[in-house]
Amino acid sequence: MEINIVLKELQNQNKSVYKNVFNHFYKGLVLYANNFLFDQQASEDAVQEVFISLWENAKNIEIKTSLKAYLYAMVRNRCLNYLKSVKVTDDLNVIDLNSMLILDEDLDLISDQEKTILYNHILKIIETFPESMQQVFKLKFIENYKYEEIAEQMGISVNTVKTQLKRAKVKISESLVFVLALLSIHS
Repeated sequence: MEINIVLKELQNQNKSVYKNVFNHFYKGLVLYANNFLFDQQASEDAVQEVFISLWENAKNIEIKTSLKAYLYAMVRNRCLNYLKSVKVTDDLNVIDLNSMLILDEDLDLISDQEKTILYNHILKIIETFPESMQQVFKLKFIENYKYEEIAEQMGISVNTVKTQLKRAKVKISESLVFVLALLSIHS
C-alpha cells in the first residue's frame, strides 16, 4: 500500500488499516526490540507503546522515509529511553544493566542507592559464573558485542552464546530475588 494512503487512513483512525499495519510489523518489531532489551515482555510492551502512540498521534505524524523505517526508529528510541531509565553507572560508565530487565520489578521505584546495591550484587554474581559464561556476559553487556561477534571471538556457536546468556540471566534473576526482598523490607 502507498505510504501516503496508509498514513492518511491512520490519520483518519481507520481501525482496519491500523490493524493491518500492526499485524504486519508487530513480530518483527518485537524481535528488534529484544535486541536492545533482552526481555520478551519488555520488548512486547515497548512495541505496544509505539503502536498506541501511533494511534494517538497519527494526525501529527510526518513520515519522510517509510512507515517501516519510522516504526523501527520509534521502537529503537523507546528501547534506548527505557535502557536509560534503568541504567546504573559504574566507574567506566559503560554498562547498561539489561540483565535487570528480566526482573518483574519497576526500577523507577527504587532509589539510586538501591540500584547501586543491585548493581554491586550483579557484579558479585557475575564473578561466580564459569569463565566462559563470564566472558560471554561481559562481551555482550559491557562491550556491546553482537551474538555473532561473541561467537567468532570465542570460537563457539551463536546458539552457545545465547544459551550462556540465558543461563546467566536466570542465575542473576534467582540471586537478585533475595536482594530485592531485603531492599523492600528496608523501604
